[in-house]
Amino acid sequence: MHGYLRAVIDMLGPPENRFADPCAWLRLESELGLTLPADYKKIIDAYAPVVVNAHLYLSHPATESWNLGQWMRETITAFTDVDWDGLDLDPDEDPRELFGLPELTFGTTAGLWPLASTDRGEDVFLVRGPSQEDQRLVVSDGDLSWAEYRVSFAEWLHRYLVGEDMTGPNSSAFYPGPVQLQHLPMTSDERPKPWFGPDRGM
Repeated sequence: MHGYLRAVIDMLGPPENRFADPCAWLRLESELGLTLPADYKKIIDAYAPVVVNAHLYLSHPATESWNLGQWMRETITAFTDVDWDGLDLDPDEDPRELFGLPELTFGTTAGLWPLASTDRGEDVFLVRGPSQEDQRLVVSDGDLSWAEYRVSFAEWLHRYLVGEDMTGPNSSAFYPGPVQLQHLPMTSDERPKPWFGPDRGM
């Protein structure tokens, strides 16, 4: 483990791996017909289902509540149901023009795949390329604005947590001090309490 993945884990604290299950990933990837980035799966296994710094939601494929596969399918359906042609988008609003996509599809071979979301209406998508190195992330802010980041998920998350604009211009959600994490409830009466990662000197 090295680079941004190591930096993210150092920032969030020791991995819990509460629901880590290689078979759950195999089932999900087989169902979706894609291989998700290795660093993304390690982060999800380490902490999810979790909300990070009260905004960023990460689901897990092995849980019934906050199930990653179910959330991905629901998000794909919601974005697919949008009449993108009928919106009459300007070139600086149209993700096809912005990111060189021949068409805007979700959950398809050349389409966008949801990875994470925030309570601010932002959705983080993976765009697959011919190789792992060609994969990129694009983010919808929920208001017809999109941003592209040619980075790994671990690098995106690290930069998000240190306060860079990683969901579009002027989008920083920086909180000084240790990162706050909170398990997402597995039952209707569960009320998980937040905890904090190590001191970051920030």
